[in-house]
Amino acid sequence: MADTSNLLAEQRRALILDEVRRRGGVRVNELTRQLNVSDMTIRRDLDALARAGSVEKVHGGAVSVEAARTHEPGFEAKSVLEPSAKEEIARAAAALVQPGSAIALSGGTTTFALAHRLTAVPDLTVVTNSVRVADVFAEAQRDRAEGGPAATVVLTGGVRTPSDALVGPVADRSIRSLRFDLLFLGTHGLSLDAGLSTPNLAEAETNRAFIGSARRTVVVADHTKWGTVGLSTFADLTEVDTWVTDTGLPDDAATAARDRVREVLLAG
Repeated sequence: MADTSNLLAEQRRALILDEVRRRGGVRVNELTRQLNVSDMTIRRDLDALARAGSVEKVHGGAVSVEAARTHEPGFEAKSVLEPSAKEEIARAAAALVQPGSAIALSGGTTTFALAHRLTAVPDLTVVTNSVRVADVFAEAQRDRAEGGPAATVVLTGGVRTPSDALVGPVADRSIRSLRFDLLFLGTHGLSLDAGLSTPNLAEAETNRAFIGSARRTVVVADHTKWGTVGLSTFADLTEVDTWVTDTGLPDDAATAARDRVREVLLAG
């Protein structure tokens, strides 16, 4: 793209749409460099294109409508997106956990950030379908100098997804046989119409099992997940007790979410 800093919004969005159609997807950080505009300008452009049904927003950018509902980024790709927001969310979510609790953490980069903060909470029982989360607690136990009470970790088993979550019938049966006080759940997207959704059908069923076994469900998801819709819905927003997100969430989105979710916490 040539120098486009003085383009009208309509012209800029037409160029973005052309890129999406040509390449199948675009990233916000690439567009800010190519179009010489701010991150927020690009996000507003993508919001407008998504409202028009021209693209689907995904983590860190947008993809064509045809690809969006089945596009599942890998763990490494997602880990570099919104790192500061994830840390703020993890800090706020960790404050909800009491020593001695039985908790569950689903797969995801935000639950991974949360796991690092929970290693300091004594006497936890942690159920997870995330290999990455289980490794966090295992490493914490190896590094523990005094040998104090470590978390008891239950890894569900199952088939591994691109985001390093274990899903499928083995995971589902394991989760449904357990009961826990608090579930921390990541999600591909949240919206008023589709609720919580994911591109992975098997992961959707595993997430339903998690919600069914939890006394309280806490969704941990940054503001970029709002308005994103995956192939399979696994919960309505009314099933969420608390959504911990970051202050990047627009005011109108927070108001809309509070009509469905019992509690919305803006971290940071």
